Amino acid sequence: MQTVTRLFDFPYYQLEKHPLEKSLVTKSDGKWISTSTQEYINKANAISRALLEMGVKPNDKIAIISMTNRTEWNIMDIGVLQIGAQTVPIYPTISEDDYEYILNHSEAKYCFVSCEEVLEKVLAISSKIKKLEEVYSFDQLDNCKNWKEVLEVGLSATNQDEVDNLKNAVKPEDLATLIYTSGTTGKPKGVMLSHDNIVSNVVSSEVRVPFEAGGVALSFLPICHIFERMILYLYQYCGIEIHFAEGLDKISDNIKEVKPNVMTVVPRLLEKVYDSIIAKGTALTGIKKKLFFWAVEVGLKFEPYGANGWWYEKKLGLARKLIFSKWKEGLGGNLSVMVSGSAALQPRLARIFGAANMPVMEGYGLTETSPVIAVNDQRNRGWKIGTVGKIIDRVEVKIAEDGEILCKGPNVMMGYYKDLERTAKVMTGDYFHTGDIGEIDAEGFLRITDRKKEMFKTSGGKYVAPQLLENRFKQSRFIEQIMVVGEGEKMPAAIIQPNFEFVKEWGKRHDLQLDSNTEIAKNEKVIERMQEEVDWANQEFAKWEKVKQFRLTPDAWSVEEGLLTPTLKLKRKVIKEKYLRLYNDIYEH
Repeated sequence: MQTVTRLFDFPYYQLEKHPLEKSLVTKSDGKWISTSTQEYINKANAISRALLEMGVKPNDKIAIISMTNRTEWNIMDIGVLQIGAQTVPIYPTISEDDYEYILNHSEAKYCFVSCEEVLEKVLAISSKIKKLEEVYSFDQLDNCKNWKEVLEVGLSATNQDEVDNLKNAVKPEDLATLIYTSGTTGKPKGVMLSHDNIVSNVVSSEVRVPFEAGGVALSFLPICHIFERMILYLYQYCGIEIHFAEGLDKISDNIKEVKPNVMTVVPRLLEKVYDSIIAKGTALTGIKKKLFFWAVEVGLKFEPYGANGWWYEKKLGLARKLIFSKWKEGLGGNLSVMVSGSAALQPRLARIFGAANMPVMEGYGLTETSPVIAVNDQRNRGWKIGTVGKIIDRVEVKIAEDGEILCKGPNVMMGYYKDLERTAKVMTGDYFHTGDIGEIDAEGFLRITDRKKEMFKTSGGKYVAPQLLENRFKQSRFIEQIMVVGEGEKMPAAIIQPNFEFVKEWGKRHDLQLDSNTEIAKNEKVIERMQEEVDWANQEFAKWEKVKQFRLTPDAWSVEEGLLTPTLKLKRKVIKEKYLRLYNDIYEH
């Protein structure tokens, strides 16, 4: 096999070029269980054979819902795709209503779930799902058939010829998967991605990442999201061992055990890692504390490629030796690159992790673009902090008159499933309208400035870009989430969810009794301190953009509560409705 043209070609390509003893590795009952490349292929073929026995035909849809990334997910994915059927990965944390909508809209024939928690949601709505024939679970559960039963059905190789024939019949332009985007408004849209959409994106991204065969990756971002899924195919293509984290709560333990060379991250995770490191530094005393914060100060001025001159590089070398080497050790010791997506990365995080010799390569894309449009590359002077890098090969970007980023290329989706009208709204010829505002600089680096549909005008006619403000405000350790409001109003304002954990710690140091989140949201001293943070962040913005007032919410914003999408974007309309009293309080005063 010389080239990969369909998604199920990746494991076979790995077997030929970089066969691994540990292709996929999942922790079970306290032990890391490895699956070799050959075993991965054997099991995928068994799944294909079993699905044919179970009546699955080309173009049938198979849903997969998993709380964590795991080996079984990938085996199922390849097994389904090989026979010309399609996978429908679903976010585990969405509402039962969304489960019902997606399973019905996709007409899923079978559903594979990870555990009891997901199964309960599916069972609660199973009577309303029209086409679903059976549910199987990866975990051993008393009230559900196990996926091993499917593997056993496929043990006999008598119909392997049929699998091979169907495999050969799958074309690169055929539909591979339906990914339902968790839109911030309305019903989820089923993004149709072909084999070629994703394969082309993997191949074009490969030349931008310094991945070496035999490397080790830790995977924990949701695999149902195209960002992590494409990266997993990329790891397979490059011959990298994939270790699946047990969950976000175990991530720091897993990093120390696996000692990865590479991970994908989202800015919120880096923010939390940085905050916990700073908290440890704050607890130091004397010369150790002085040295720690001197190194941080040096790190926050970091520029790639020695741009700050020799004297800065000398100081950076010392800071790396004395302080940053310990940070790297805390993250396994081998981390040489992180790839960030899903939301804007604050430049200070890019600087500090770059200074600590764990550079973060920020990229940009959407589900509809499979996903990568642009990405930074540390090599060949392809890294510029504050940008999302240069456009990848075979993809074309143009900036519309209103500043919107339009994208054309083999990575652009086939359209929205069963929705020609919505598809037509985002396509002009071959160009996909991203909904993001951006610019390309003289060196070819793309910079995102805001979401087109989230920009608003105040009553004074001035435009405000809320995301720019929000990203700046979230640099404060006091602020967990923030939504800038003010459309049609006389000024911008903000609804803020405090970082309750940090504020409680701060309260202890200042002899404040803050027992509950409600007390935090109402406490005058907390509000005064938050005002200082707001004033500090406001300095960077023009007079009409500054947040003039804010209110604190007494509860945490979460996916489960329906205030955030599964990729942790704000559901602005829902948040405004929930906190309408606070909103009115701001503008009635």
